[in-house]
Amino acid sequence: MSDAGSLNGRHALVTGAGRGIGVSIARRLAACGAKVTLLGRTAATLESVANELKAAGAQAHCVVADVSKRESVDAAFAAARAVFGGIDLLINNAGQAGSAPITKRDDQLWNGLLAINLTGTYFCIQAALPEMMKNNFGRIVNIASTAGLTGYAYVAAYCAAKHGVVGLTRAVAREVASRNITVNAVCPGYTDTDIVQDAARKIAAVTGRSISDAVQVMAKTNPQGRLIQPEEVANTVAWLCMPGSESITGQSIVVAGGELM
Repeated sequence: MSDAGSLNGRHALVTGAGRGIGVSIARRLAACGAKVTLLGRTAATLESVANELKAAGAQAHCVVADVSKRESVDAAFAAARAVFGGIDLLINNAGQAGSAPITKRDDQLWNGLLAINLTGTYFCIQAALPEMMKNNFGRIVNIASTAGLTGYAYVAAYCAAKHGVVGLTRAVAREVASRNITVNAVCPGYTDTDIVQDAARKIAAVTGRSISDAVQVMAKTNPQGRLIQPEEVANTVAWLCMPGSESITGQSIVVAGGELM
């Protein structure tokens, strides 16, 4: 994409920005000229990413927060505004995955995945929207999953949370459509991140397969026979934030090589 400078002057806040897809999104938005606030739970990891962006000439700032706690979110957003001004672009990327058979009464897993994936997205949208509505501009992109559009065995809590993110996206998009604010979801398939590697290790432990074989099982869910690259997700996010995508709202854009159509 030839889009350097297309987001000049825009303040982007990316949650879960210390690793995986979040890092790629931060890099992509910074390359487009955005000022980027990196939000996550581990200061050292965030600082490493911020230093990388600054070395490349970008403006970057870190805030530590737990998106599952409203007071933590509100404080982090206030700190972000104090450095870079109002938030124009909100990327809700923070998330966790976990698996268990539905018959296992694991309330901690259920509550934890809903809190991080769904409630965290809800809190961040509420923290950003009033200012966006006042300024009559905003771009919100929620990183959901193909698990937000279909079901997978043994990940009921994750599927429920990501389905909730898709529903939340559609509801908020309709509510703010007349305010020059778009709200979309990006739904990646299995993506080459540490989350997939963690899943592969768990599969290997249960089945006796090698970790590489477990990764291949996940890759084969993609008709292209590969894992999605984080940069592909980041490119989709950037497009939804750039001029020219104003009419795209309330959508769930699948990045999965044809797994879902």
